Amino acid sequence: MARAETAPDRIAAQNRRARFDYFIEDTIEAGIVLLGTEVKALRAGRASIQESYAGEQGGELFLVNAYIPEYGQAGRFFQHEPKRPRKLLVKKRQLAKMLQAIQREGMTLIPMSVYFNDRGLAKVEIGIAKGKKKGDKRETEKERDWQRDKARLMRDKG
Repeated sequence: MARAETAPDRIAAQNRRARFDYFIEDTIEAGIVLLGTEVKALRAGRASIQESYAGEQGGELFLVNAYIPEYGQAGRFFQHEPKRPRKLLVKKRQLAKMLQAIQREGMTLIPMSVYFNDRGLAKVEIGIAKGKKKGDKRETEKERDWQRDKARLMRDKG
């Protein structure tokens, strides 16, 4: 998304292995329902979305297994549960598109990054993805190595 790329310091959490483990076919920006202590912990940049995914529960979309640690300065009565499911806010048409995609074989919804937009609202970039096999991962790694070597050769000669 253009907003996340223009302000990299506003990224709260990123799933770096997503593009290595999955073929990302499409991305969608979604809002996320958070408690106050969760927002403060996200702003501190201590969240992790490495093992999380998005799924449907009761006709709504939820971010499952995302880890947002407890906020240290809050009292013990105002804390949140670190791995609770969090509701994602998307338009009905986008929700229908994502639900249709995950019902196809091998498709899943992977959170790519959690960031704050220009207005200071927390957003999640969701990728509609298909899992890679071991050979696909090796091919990706070979391609990345070749691009790196090619850039190095061009830099040394030119």
